[in-house]
Amino acid sequence: MNNFLYYIIIIPISNLNNFFLYLVSDFLYLIVGRLLKYRKALITKNLKNSFPKKSENEIKNIRRYFYQHFSDLIVESLKGFTISERGINKKIKLKNTELLNEMAQKKQNIILIGGHYNNWEMSAQKMPLECEHELFAIYKPLSNKFFDKKMKNSREKFGLRMIPMKETKNYFHTDNEKPRAIIFGSDQSPSNTKNAHWIKFLNQESAFLFGAEKYAKEFNWPVVFVSIQKIKRGTYEVSFQLITDQPKKEAKGKIINDFANLLQADINQNPPYWLWTHNRWKKSK
Repeated sequence: MNNFLYYIIIIPISNLNNFFLYLVSDFLYLIVGRLLKYRKALITKNLKNSFPKKSENEIKNIRRYFYQHFSDLIVESLKGFTISERGINKKIKLKNTELLNEMAQKKQNIILIGGHYNNWEMSAQKMPLECEHELFAIYKPLSNKFFDKKMKNSREKFGLRMIPMKETKNYFHTDNEKPRAIIFGSDQSPSNTKNAHWIKFLNQESAFLFGAEKYAKEFNWPVVFVSIQKIKRGTYEVSFQLITDQPKKEAKGKIINDFANLLQADINQNPPYWLWTHNRWKKSK
């Protein structure tokens, strides 16, 4: 069944050109957003709680645009299995990489911190092509070993290296000749809220993963925020903003607070592009 799904469905879709790829996305939107109304109640609840001043019509429009964007993300994730270097260079544009590369030239390891906003998967996939650090990303392995291997191979095809979540600390302790950059997606709800950092985020008390700040302070790695903007359908622009180059001197919680504020500003600017299907506020303080 895994082979059938991968070789008969996923790979043929992945090999489509952009015109037909986004026709598939349009069809997927009709199924997911109009027919099945995937997680509609959760999406609506998240939007209303996050934007209490928006009207019913505004919430409905954001939800509709989210479904369209979500459908694009699905087909773009499939495209990642076969995309060429030329193809990904057209889809993902990196700005101000000199901020990172200057630190790489000084042999400075860094932490890159971002959220599940716009196309985070393809952005991470592209970064090793222009960044001088050796790039790593934290991930949670899939329970399906076949697709876990295929996804890992896809993500690593241009030089990114995936770190299983449970092995994160080992990579900070490992000596490496080339400077490293480790990517943290820090906007998902922690499994253990006792170890979480609580922040007022999108109008709600929200638990944040504390790992990025914890490792930054312990190993004194500068922290850089990764912002991803959708320029047009199928094209994204990634920029970088320094949060701190002296993490050990920062007050506890400030790094995660600054990250949350930067991510919130991006979401407020273009709400449909965040992952509203995630049950972000399922746990209370």
